[in-house]
Amino acid sequence: MENGSEYKPSVMVTNDDGIDAPGLRSLVRVLVSSNLFNVLVCAPDSEKSAVSHSISWQHPLSVKKVDISGVTAFAVSGTPADSTSIGLSKVLFPSVPDLVVSGINKGSNCGYHIVYSGTVAGAREAFFNGVPSVSLSYDWVGGKSKVDDFVLAAEACMPIITAILAEIKNNTYPQNCFLNIDVPTDVANRKGYRLTKQGKCIVKMGWRQVVSESQGGKMLSTMTMDSSASKEACVEESTLSTQQEHLLFKREVRGSQVDDADDDYSFLQQGYITVTPLGALSPPLMDDVEFFNELLPSVHERVTSSA
Repeated sequence: MENGSEYKPSVMVTNDDGIDAPGLRSLVRVLVSSNLFNVLVCAPDSEKSAVSHSISWQHPLSVKKVDISGVTAFAVSGTPADSTSIGLSKVLFPSVPDLVVSGINKGSNCGYHIVYSGTVAGAREAFFNGVPSVSLSYDWVGGKSKVDDFVLAAEACMPIITAILAEIKNNTYPQNCFLNIDVPTDVANRKGYRLTKQGKCIVKMGWRQVVSESQGGKMLSTMTMDSSASKEACVEESTLSTQQEHLLFKREVRGSQVDDADDDYSFLQQGYITVTPLGALSPPLMDDVEFFNELLPSVHERVTSSA
């Protein structure tokens, strides 16, 4: 009991799609409706997809209070990592939250895409600050997924969120990792939770010359194309002026690399909610360490002999 009322653990929500994104709003509604948590929101004021773990350094952040029913919420002019950092600093909220949840992202975050993900970075920043955290993503497929699926995804993740908070309360939650969770497209018929490892899947990107900022499809934060986004008619390269002072280029999907291994992407495509523990350090393979262990003495010998 606290101040005569039942104590509720505090959960701070952030994301990279922006504070108005349906994924974040759906997650917040589900958390609030459970009546189990004190919910806080500190998220970017606009979309900051695929900014990875970048932070604002040269300019001050602008922070504005936002009206979201049932929560205390702030919109931040910076990145997801900025939003988490200032949310944990106690300059906006009176205390540090028990758990940070970043999401729900529109698009999965598996394999190498984890490195690019602002959603994952929001959770990683909390981990850097010693606060337990989870990043949540929904495997959105244009033309198939619906906004209501974010609510289903949030509800599907509630059991693991409550389980984590129970372990935090008991001081038994591990301190050396944070979790990256991906929810399958057909969330209503999911197969359950599956503990996985980060794989090596990645979308191969290229560049195409365009004549306007709006030409081309919208990129999801996973750097896959959202086929439901509006597209202008493609302009043939031969019609583009090579004399213009500034040339415009836009990324486009050229293919993908997918491993057949038992990893996060593989199990997500099989219909599981994948739960992948992540850390801040990425240790190299021992074979690579041995390679450089043998290489460096010979480099030293060449430098010594040339001197």
